[in-house]
This record gives sequence, C-alpha cells and structure tokens, in this order.
Amino acid sequence: MGRLVFGFQSVVMRRLATSAFAVLLGASAVIAPVTIALAQDQKPAANAPTTPADVAREGQKRADEFVEATQAINGPAGNPECVWLGRRVVVLMWRDDLDTAFRHLDLYDRFGCPGGHVQATFRCLVKFGPAIDPKVADSLNRHVHACWINPNATPQPAALSQPAAPAPAAPAAQSAPTDGKPDAKPAEAPK
Repeated sequence: MGRLVFGFQSVVMRRLATSAFAVLLGASAVIAPVTIALAQDQKPAANAPTTPADVAREGQKRADEFVEATQAINGPAGNPECVWLGRRVVVLMWRDDLDTAFRHLDLYDRFGCPGGHVQATFRCLVKFGPAIDPKVADSLNRHVHACWINPNATPQPAALSQPAAPAPAAPAAQSAPTDGKPDAKPAEAPK
C-alpha cells in the first residue's frame, strides 16, 4: 500500500510540475517583450539633461528666454505665461497637431494673451520653414522663439537656399585660363 501512495504522489507531482513549467514558460514568452519595450522607453532621450548641472543650465536658459521676451515685447504677449503657451501653440501647429494646439490656444486666450501674436509668429515661422532642420534637435524651438520675439523677421535668401553649407573656396572652372577655345580632349590610354 505504501508503494501505491508513493506512486500516486509522484504522478501528481510530475503533472503539477509539468503544467507549472508550461505556465511559467508561456508567461515569460509574454512578459519578455513587454519588459524589453519598457526598458527601451525608460532610456533617457539623447537631448534630455541627465545631470543636475544640465537640468539647472536648461532651467536658466528658459528663464533667460522669458526675460528676453518680456524686455523685447510690450504688452501681454511678453508675459511669461503668454510666451510659454504661445510658443507651444505655434510648435503644435507646425507639427500638425491641431487638436492639441486649439486646446492650448483656449488656455492662451483664458490668460488674456493676444491671439494676433500667435498668428504673426506662425506666419513668421512659415517664412523660415526651409531653414528649419528636423535633424537638429532644437532648430524648431530656436526659430519659434526668434519669431515670437520679432514676428516681422524675414529670412535671408542665402540662409533659405543652403542653411548649413559652407561657401566653396575657389571653383576649379575659374582657375583655368579662358581663351575662347574649347577644352582639348584628354589623350586616351593605350589598350
């Protein structure tokens, strides 16, 4: 009888162990991709400040931008809340996120900020459109801030055609003497 009880227990334990192993294997197959995706989402962004000094420097930069806007703009458009909300509205409009832009614009209006300034800033930003480089992290924000400070700014024609290309030193065509004769064909190499 002892053998029968022992055999029954080992069969039950084997089946429980097999099903527990199957459940754990299935759960790990489901959980592993989720944990990998969460780990990738939690990596800090390339342009995000990582040290306390970087955070402080970024905060000081934003404070300086607000002070600059307050000094450059007379009226409510220079208020810090109007600057912050207005620049966000313009960025959202540029990125075609109009639903969010309109919600921010409602807040902008609620603070008593002038809607015409957002319109003029967006018009200025559209003029600078070709100069905005999507590969440069802060390019759009710099242009939005510059247009917020001076909505009547106009882009330079050279800046629009080639924003980051340096001018060539000396073209080779200008260094060759021009005597009106066509260039001679180079001699063919013997075969």
